[in-house]
Amino acid sequence: MASTADFKNGLCIEYNNDLYIIVEFQHVKPGKGSAFVRTKLKSLKSGKVIDNTFNSGVKITTARIERRPHQFLYKDDLGYHFMDSTTFEQVGLQEELIEGYAFLKEGQGVDVLYHAETETALSVELPSFVELKITYTEPGIKGDTATNTTKAATLESGATIQVPLFIDQDEVIKVDTRTASYSERVK
Repeated sequence: MASTADFKNGLCIEYNNDLYIIVEFQHVKPGKGSAFVRTKLKSLKSGKVIDNTFNSGVKITTARIERRPHQFLYKDDLGYHFMDSTTFEQVGLQEELIEGYAFLKEGQGVDVLYHAETETALSVELPSFVELKITYTEPGIKGDTATNTTKAATLESGATIQVPLFIDQDEVIKVDTRTASYSERVK
């Protein structure tokens, strides 16, 4: 058991029969009335972010989660298959548990969050940035870089994102997996 004084970003709590991670919190002490804590909670089951207010000093049940390194192996009809980097055990997970699954490529390292008491996989976190090769894009027009115009590009993982006009086919780019956007060209 913990109280609202123990809140910190990344803390996993049990609330309304679901597991939530605290994304953001703020202690508020108004001029009148009692103090409270305003939070943004992200559900580990659905991925939705909700706003919630707790009265100051309320007891909260914390959940222990473990972050374990895994390597993406392949995708088939049964789901996505990963290998634990320490025990070499393979685990199959459904697409709903993977945030940014469109940017997975074979051999890529990811972190899988496990509920420590039940040993069930909760979610898969990709690195913030991944390097992917462009398999198809329209050729850029020389000298047409004065504006922030973009074009569609298909990546080796199968995802399609918007890239600047000067990016060509077979180039390797860095993609931000949190926003699904182009970050920079890799030399």
